[in-house]
Amino acid sequence: MKRTLLMTLMLVFTLGLMAQNAAPQAGQGKKPAQIKFDKTTHDFGDFSEKNPVQTYNFTFTNIGDEPLVINQALAACGCTVPKYTKEPIQPGEKGEIKVTYNGEGQWPGHIRKSVTVYCNGEVPMTRLYITGNLKKAE
Repeated sequence: MKRTLLMTLMLVFTLGLMAQNAAPQAGQGKKPAQIKFDKTTHDFGDFSEKNPVQTYNFTFTNIGDEPLVINQALAACGCTVPKYTKEPIQPGEKGEIKVTYNGEGQWPGHIRKSVTVYCNGEVPMTRLYITGNLKKAE
């Protein structure tokens, strides 16, 4: 009799634990934040040493179900400066990363610079590129 009672209690306890683990958790079923850029490369084309500062705004959308936070945007060199949205981007909303290239004092020729974006998204790192051709002033 004791053995049957003990087995029944163990069975009920085990089924209770299994049911608890199978219950949906808060936030489950939602997609994490996800950043989607309109484009990840911008070509400035030809520009002169007379007008060496070029700027482009990379726009993105949070296509996830959670708020998106940009943690950092780091340029590969000092001639490129990124500025980005600091506030969390809600699902479906847009943000931007403004990238400014300053070619003053740089050698004329083809440029290719990168900005690495770190966020809390499903893909935590994205690399943006700017390209162009700095022409000697005539």
